Amino acid sequence: MLNRRISIAPMMNCTDRHYRQLARLLSKHTLLYTEMVTTRAVINGDRDYLLGYNQDEHPIALQLGGSDSAELALSAKIGEDFGYDEINLNVGCPSDRVQAGRFGACLMKEPGLVADGVLAMKNAVQVPVTVKTRIGVDEQDSYEELHQFISTVQAAGCETFIMHARKAWLKGLSPKQNRDIPPLQYGLVYQLKKDFPELEIIINGGIKSNEEVSTHLEHVDGVMLGREAYSNPYWLSCFDRCFYGVQESDPSASAILMRYLPYVSSQLSKGVRLRTITRHLVGMFQGIPKARQWRRYLSENGGACERGTAVIEEALAIVQP
Repeated sequence: MLNRRISIAPMMNCTDRHYRQLARLLSKHTLLYTEMVTTRAVINGDRDYLLGYNQDEHPIALQLGGSDSAELALSAKIGEDFGYDEINLNVGCPSDRVQAGRFGACLMKEPGLVADGVLAMKNAVQVPVTVKTRIGVDEQDSYEELHQFISTVQAAGCETFIMHARKAWLKGLSPKQNRDIPPLQYGLVYQLKKDFPELEIIINGGIKSNEEVSTHLEHVDGVMLGREAYSNPYWLSCFDRCFYGVQESDPSASAILMRYLPYVSSQLSKGVRLRTITRHLVGMFQGIPKARQWRRYLSENGGACERGTAVIEEALAIVQP
């Protein structure tokens, strides 16, 4: 079984291969997730572009968006063939585009359909199949309804549920508002673990400190971190020591970035734009003196592809001469 003690949430336009490569330099053990990829894209699109990753990103999970059982099974098999360590089904995204495709959070209203998809994927692959979901959707927000949803999907063979501890409003709130406005209800996730002790329950939503992580781990099996891990990536540097028992001192932000430079060079040589990479580095010195100068320099110069890694080295010289 994968160690899901700490994981980084799948985040659209955030957890691409460039961010994941940085995250893996910061933590060797934290489980990483791709951005959500729709089943139609997996089946019909450029698979190397959509699913490609670097081998040192393991352990890594692929998140799929879809609801058609046959498409989910085929996409899961393709993901397994690419070497992903886990296939995850998105039952939590509330965006209009996702709803129009009949996947994401709206699937909470169709637990039988989710169960069918999970069963099809489990029959197609040997790696774990997991579900990331909310605690409710629209007026379907009672604990009894959540309990029934989990029971139905568990019966199809799902053993791991990643619970965003907020409900979702499908109308009236944007995806960003759905990350902030519905109140967090960690107690409901704790109760699920009590009622389903045989399941692996991972908690997600609004977690921003080691102290909060440790508190949650007293009640559930793992913690998934989202926006804070993206906006403040250097936070990840302590995870191996704090949560995996690794007896090593935390690497400095500068040391991590110097180790990241060869990767940046390799990507630029393949035609990747520098800004595509530097946008993930803006928060590396959050809370450190001269962090503002770091952010400003990258914002102003992060698109200068012709200067390559020199842009990052010059920014480093400003923040840590």
